[in-house]
Amino acid sequence: MSPSATLPDEPVSSGQADPAVLALRKTLTSETAPLAKRFRALFSLKHLASQKPATTQTIPAIEAIAAAFTSPSALLKHELAYCLGQSGKDEAVPFLRAVIEDRREDAMCRHEAAEALGALGDWNSLDLLKQRKDDPREEEVVRETCDIAIERIEWEHSEAGKAERLKQSDFASIDPAPPLAESTIAPSILTLEHTLLDTSLPLFKRYRAMFALRDMASPPDLPTAVPAVQALARGFKDPSALFRHEIAFVFGQLSHPASIPSLVETLGDAKESSMVRHEAAEALGSLGEEEGVEDILKKFLDDPEQVVRDSVIVALDMAEFERNGEMEYATIPAA
Repeated sequence: MSPSATLPDEPVSSGQADPAVLALRKTLTSETAPLAKRFRALFSLKHLASQKPATTQTIPAIEAIAAAFTSPSALLKHELAYCLGQSGKDEAVPFLRAVIEDRREDAMCRHEAAEALGALGDWNSLDLLKQRKDDPREEEVVRETCDIAIERIEWEHSEAGKAERLKQSDFASIDPAPPLAESTIAPSILTLEHTLLDTSLPLFKRYRAMFALRDMASPPDLPTAVPAVQALARGFKDPSALFRHEIAFVFGQLSHPASIPSLVETLGDAKESSMVRHEAAEALGSLGEEEGVEDILKKFLDDPEQVVRDSVIVALDMAEFERNGEMEYATIPAA
């Protein structure tokens, strides 16, 4: 982390004496706790940080999430950034900026921090994002993410963006780009696929097609679901690792069985970026109820890539969660 980041070792906010937040923070920041347990604690804190209206637990939960940026686990840290972006709270911004500014930090984490600033729509972060987008020394995945985040922030604050009518999504996530706006003539899957795969277009526009296709695949029994999944799967051939990783993330949201073959192929490709393979592993974890998925994941427990091994551990825990029919992938401490 950058020296400019302020990550309190001990709770400092008036609400941070809350026993639930303290217990979750202790688990999340413990390097001896099992990774799967730390992830469940993280998603519990994300829930507390995202409450609307904010509660006395909100800022302490954000600080608790940020405190774990000292971890050596790139997988965990990238998930911390994601959760801070999903909180919808401006208090998360300084922690995310500190991650981007620290060039020693893993590119996967810095990419996620940039995406999170886009999700928060933080206008004041535009200068930082533009600097990194135009910096030839910066990792490509970070530069691409900054580009998308800039466009998302500018879209969100524009009159044109405010005037767009968007289809109601089944997903509560704040996405890197909104789905394409509704029009009097609904776009066909073929049209959306063409936009999705057109590398001459800005990534932001292609992402909008991606999320439009996602929404056409939910619920899974829609007649458009399988064709939309198949169209998305063709995105795994894209030259951008960032783009391919987002396809896998979307498949994790959908949990549609039709995505399994392409996810298995992606996870099993040793030449694929670990950033993409890890996301494919977690997507398969969301499909843990499907026959054979757990056995496939177990084959990668000894993968040469640390982030893939860690993702498989989390994915198997997610698969168990799916199999047991639990309500939320989280740990709720006793009051």
